[in-house]
Amino acid sequence: MKILIIGRGVISTQYGWALEQAGNDVTFYVRPGRRDHYGDIVNLKILDGRKNKKGDSVNKAWKIKMIEELSSNHDFDLIMISVNHNQLSNVISYLEPRVNNSTVLLFNNIIDEPLDSIGSIPKEQVVWGFPGAGGSFINKNTLDGGFMKNIFMGFIDDSTNRNRYDKVNRLFKKAGFGISEKKDMRNWLWFHFISNASMMSAASKVGSLNNLFDSTNALKDFTLRLRELISLMDAKGSKVSALTNFAVNLPAGLVAFVMKLALAKGNLPREIMKSASGSESLKAESNVIFVSDTLAEARRLGTSIPRLESLDSPIYKQFL
Repeated sequence: MKILIIGRGVISTQYGWALEQAGNDVTFYVRPGRRDHYGDIVNLKILDGRKNKKGDSVNKAWKIKMIEELSSNHDFDLIMISVNHNQLSNVISYLEPRVNNSTVLLFNNIIDEPLDSIGSIPKEQVVWGFPGAGGSFINKNTLDGGFMKNIFMGFIDDSTNRNRYDKVNRLFKKAGFGISEKKDMRNWLWFHFISNASMMSAASKVGSLNNLFDSTNALKDFTLRLRELISLMDAKGSKVSALTNFAVNLPAGLVAFVMKLALAKGNLPREIMKSASGSESLKAESNVIFVSDTLAEARRLGTSIPRLESLDSPIYKQFL
């Protein structure tokens, strides 16, 4: 398959490498001037979780292809978008007149109504997914990260073309990934977003994600923040599953204990999230935006979320 990936970000690069290794033709679209800035070599220092639950270490230099302009008569079979959610609208505006007949895989965090986020791109050409990966660039061309066995896919409504969906499904399976299919992808995307906001805000109180994962009290705080944000899901007209609701409302200490075991040092999810935090600083723009946009959405809907609103970290004060 001929694949165009928008941006040379952490998620894009890791899945681009895995898909190219499976025999696909992968090209990255980058903004004008970025090709020379980046150079065509990415040094991968990642954990590949497709065959090993702890992740197989990959340490290699990978030469990539990049373009800085996309013609409207291109022949890409698939365009994959995985960017910071606040960058999505600009990407969609650029792609609207250039999509052609490509399938568009939206592999992205979304807090807004998903169907509103794709502009005039025909919704029957859009496939909805989400990565199981993370990391950060140590410098402009060295990537520290990893990915899990599974990616997530699902439907927003009945508009997605099933044939396009199945082709993307097979593409990832052929590359060694499993598919965790979600019946209500809209609900899943929103819940993932508020989970990230809960995690980042809880971590801000203890200084780092590493500190969060090692602290039962901090994980209890995360659980209480997430429980509070369920009201935002309700205000958006979406419901968490009965199982998720049950789990979130278990005693916070019990939830924290289970999470601490799952996120113990050496486990792949822990290592990936540790890489995603880069230098362990929570001042990263994307982390702040998760919290600030959740606050903005709650205010738009008139939903009270006092735990998030009471953040006293200087990182977030500007948004309170």
